[in-house]
Amino acid sequence: MAFQLSPLPYAADALAPAISAETLSFHHGKHHQTYVDKMNAAIEGTAHADASLEAIIAASRGTNQGLFNNSAQTWNHAFYWHSMAPSSTAPSADLAAKIDEAFGSLDALKQQLKDRGAGHFASGWVWLAEKGGKLSIEETHDADTLADSGFNPLLVLDVWEHAYYLDHQNKRPSYLDAVVEGKLNLAFASENLARGTVWTYA
Repeated sequence: MAFQLSPLPYAADALAPAISAETLSFHHGKHHQTYVDKMNAAIEGTAHADASLEAIIAASRGTNQGLFNNSAQTWNHAFYWHSMAPSSTAPSADLAAKIDEAFGSLDALKQQLKDRGAGHFASGWVWLAEKGGKLSIEETHDADTLADSGFNPLLVLDVWEHAYYLDHQNKRPSYLDAVVEGKLNLAFASENLARGTVWTYA
């Protein structure tokens, strides 16, 4: 089956001024669409044609780098759109307690997300993740993903330049501050924690 581009869960201008409608039109409509198109071309007529996206990611890791890159980026970007909201949302009581346990406070978590994102070398992703009931911040480089990692990803920040360059130029910390302080979707993270299994692409 051919995969479809996962739609944005909000209007294209809903994240402005942190992320402009222009950035989303390029990032979602061009970058994300290209990953989907390349993945579809790669799986057509193969044993992967009817597999789930998560299964394709797991099967191609270490065996087919091109397919892995495009399938993982398809998943990562869809997850990223949901990791943000027009206005920041609050964590559930369970997530709030785990945040306090792991980081000391929500403000401390936000600061660590910003620091890790700003310090991440080159392109990649910064995740809030859960494993064994404990929260942590994880980083993956380039197209790598936590979708098949043994972690339960709760939310993610994209630190590829195309995520922020039109709005913030080379000032990655400015982008991270705007998203983490104003657009972080902790309700989505709470849903992922409560479900206890890795979010699936739709």
